[in-house]
Amino acid sequence: MAGRLSNVASRIMGGNSIVARSVATSLRLRSGMGLPVGKHIVPDKPVPVNDELVWDNGTPFPEPAIDRIADTVGKYEALAWLCGGLSFFASLGLLAVLNDKASKIPYVPKVYPYDNLRVELGGEP
Repeated sequence: MAGRLSNVASRIMGGNSIVARSVATSLRLRSGMGLPVGKHIVPDKPVPVNDELVWDNGTPFPEPAIDRIADTVGKYEALAWLCGGLSFFASLGLLAVLNDKASKIPYVPKVYPYDNLRVELGGEP
């Protein structure tokens, strides 16, 4: 598999033999570190009920997949923060709509010669 990947990578990088050798070496050996998360173990018996909630990457100490947040923020305080943030962005959008100059003047003001036709439009000569 690593050989096929290295051939594809060398074709993408321009077909240089040096690139092909370096990619092949790095994909085969992975610098001696092995796979990123250890070996995949195929279960041979039924898995526990909450097995998907534990991240077991082969280390002696598996950790929970979902971080447990301390009870520092209650649900009503979180709701207040959510409503406050949404109202801030809604007011910011409303302010942008109200201050939109392009929607008030949808055309470019026309500029006429001779001091914008001041005399021709009834101004003082």
